[in-house]
Amino acid sequence: SKASAKDVMAAAGLPTAASEIVDSPARLDAALDRFGPPAGNPAWVVKDDALAAGKGVVVTPDRDVARAHAAGLLEAGHPVLLESFLDGPEVSLFCVVDGPTVVPLLPAQDFKRVGDGDTGPNTGGMGAYAPLAWLPEEMYRQIVSRIVEPVAAELVRRGCPFSGLLYVGLAITAKGPAVVEFNCRFGDPETQAVLALLESPLGQLLHAASTGALADFGGLRWSEGAAVAVVLAAENYPGRPRVGDVVVGAEADGVLHAGTARRDDGAIVSSGGRVLSVVGTGADLSAARANAYEILGSIRLPGSHFRTDIALAAAEGKVSV
Repeated sequence: SKASAKDVMAAAGLPTAASEIVDSPARLDAALDRFGPPAGNPAWVVKDDALAAGKGVVVTPDRDVARAHAAGLLEAGHPVLLESFLDGPEVSLFCVVDGPTVVPLLPAQDFKRVGDGDTGPNTGGMGAYAPLAWLPEEMYRQIVSRIVEPVAAELVRRGCPFSGLLYVGLAITAKGPAVVEFNCRFGDPETQAVLALLESPLGQLLHAASTGALADFGGLRWSEGAAVAVVLAAENYPGRPRVGDVVVGAEADGVLHAGTARRDDGAIVSSGGRVLSVVGTGADLSAARANAYEILGSIRLPGSHFRTDIALAAAEGKVSV
């Protein structure tokens, strides 16, 4: 529940977007007037309070679109969370947590919109890269010490200490990092890029968290260079995807399967919206991008699509805080 998460964030004193829960259609129009362009925001941010497979959020300057999304959620019995718009580059940070102990992984950035240039509807994620050379080390440490660790401590205080993977999505605004969302799992596709660079044994790290030994695990070891993950999506994704098509070239190194199945004759076929994640690594982002897109060039899936600009702005030095 995003409303529950907001309650924890408020108690822990975290910077996050102003928000309001709407649970009745009768309150919707007045609430919309308190958010979005009339209230000084460049867009309305409308979220499904419940789980929505990464597709429950609409960010739009069009009030009619915002209202239609919210009304549809309310009609389905889902409360709606309205938020103020947070501007600035986004950061995804995974942390392994056991009670008050927090071990952060490398920060990453993902791409939610389906099309190049951040166009089109939101998806579960069309690609990601790590690390973030544009994120100052001091700001990264502040995210851990002023956002993640206070949340872990607040959960301990409430008598429900968390043990597992805690994800925080942030916007680096003009006033500093602000929380967009929390989740309690690895996130796709950032995980593919981050774990491609992790040299420490992941199994041992997770085992330490599950057995109360995380505080004694020590520092993590990382490969030099960068990793870029690009999602190959089925035709019509993020709408109802076309499935059942044969995928050619999906057995290559660097290809991770997501929405695939194997037919009785041994052929690999598409079975979901995001079919494959292709991970490239290299000495820098440009090299990692080249590696990922070279692998993609050898894969064939009828009607499929992918973004061609994953990590491009960062590789060109155009992302800054």
